[in-house]
Parts: sequence; structure tokens; C-alpha cells
Amino acid sequence: MGVVMASLPIYDRSGQEVGRYEIDPTEIAPRISKQLLHDAVVMYQANQRQGTFRTKSRSEVAGSTKKMYRQKGTGNARAGSRRSGVRRGGGHIFAKRPRDFSYRLPRKAVQMATRMAIASRLIDSEVVVIDDLKLTQPKTKEMAAILKALKIAGQSTLVTTAEHDVNVYRSARNIEGVQVSPVSQLNVLDVLRPKRMLVTKAALDAIRAKAAG
Repeated sequence: MGVVMASLPIYDRSGQEVGRYEIDPTEIAPRISKQLLHDAVVMYQANQRQGTFRTKSRSEVAGSTKKMYRQKGTGNARAGSRRSGVRRGGGHIFAKRPRDFSYRLPRKAVQMATRMAIASRLIDSEVVVIDDLKLTQPKTKEMAAILKALKIAGQSTLVTTAEHDVNVYRSARNIEGVQVSPVSQLNVLDVLRPKRMLVTKAALDAIRAKAAG
């Protein structure tokens, strides 16, 4: 892939650089396939579709089934029921019915697509690393201050923690454009959708270990 080792600055909560994190994106994904990324994103979007639409066919709309006028002699085109789909108030000719749009790509393909998405974020310098994000209690104001100090406030951001952290989740859920996900629940759509990805050092270690294993 011809990608050199990425050296990411590690910040603390005040936005001060406290170290560097050396990582080769090829450790996460040896190559990046745009087609696989596209296929995986489309799958997740299709799985989010509700498919609860429904329209009435000509047998379901209200109206008489009596022939509107005699077949011949009126000068008009032949016409039967008022429920015909070509008439105002008639049923839909190809009525919509509830359907399930969901489908699944092979599990290994989905996992590889997620790793490719993370690698592409590293290559494009869209990953911000923080040394620690532990909070003693849920506090939106504290989380907003951290994002501001890191200069990513107001941008759509995926906050990634090593494990599910209730305090981090509750602190960030009311901030517009911010989503929280532990490493185990990352998927290609969540990784690619926001502008930035904020990861703890422990989370990046976990991503690295998961890719290697």
C-alpha cells in the first residue's frame, strides 16, 4: 500500500501533547478496498431501513365496483370500476407492501471492512488520540470541554473506548454529532460517517491487538 508509519500525537484532557503513538496502518489492514468498503456501508444502510410502508391496491380502496357506464355508445374509453389505478382515488397498480431490506455480507468481509475503515482514517490523519477518558460521573459539560480542548468541538466525532464506559456514553450522548462506541462494537459505517475519530490510547491498543489476533 506504500504507507509509512504514522506517528500520532497523544493528548491529555487539556489538549496538551504528552507523547506519540507509532502505528503502521498496514497492521490494521494490509490493503484498502474501496469496493468492499462501499458494499459494507450499503449493507448497514439497508439494514437500517424500516420497510414499513404500505399502500392500498384496487381491492382495498373504498368505492363501488359497479361499471361506471355502458361499454359502447358513449364515445368514452371503456371503463369498469372506480377503483382502477388509472383514476383519481383508485388503488395503486403495484401496491407497496412491508418488506425486509436487511441482508448480511460474510462475517470476515464485514470485519475486514471495519479494519480498512480504521486504517483509512489513520492514513488521512483523522484520528485523534487521548491518553485517558475516564470520568468519575456522567457530565456533559466535562466531555464538551475535552472536545473543545482537542479542537474537535462542533465536528461529527466517533468516540472510541477500549470497553463500554457508561459515564463516557452518558456524558457524550447529548452532544450533537458525537457518538460513542467501544472497540468491540465498531462497524464500518460508524467509523466512516463522522469527520473525526477520537480514540483512547487503550482503545487503539485494543484495535491493534484485535487486528493481529
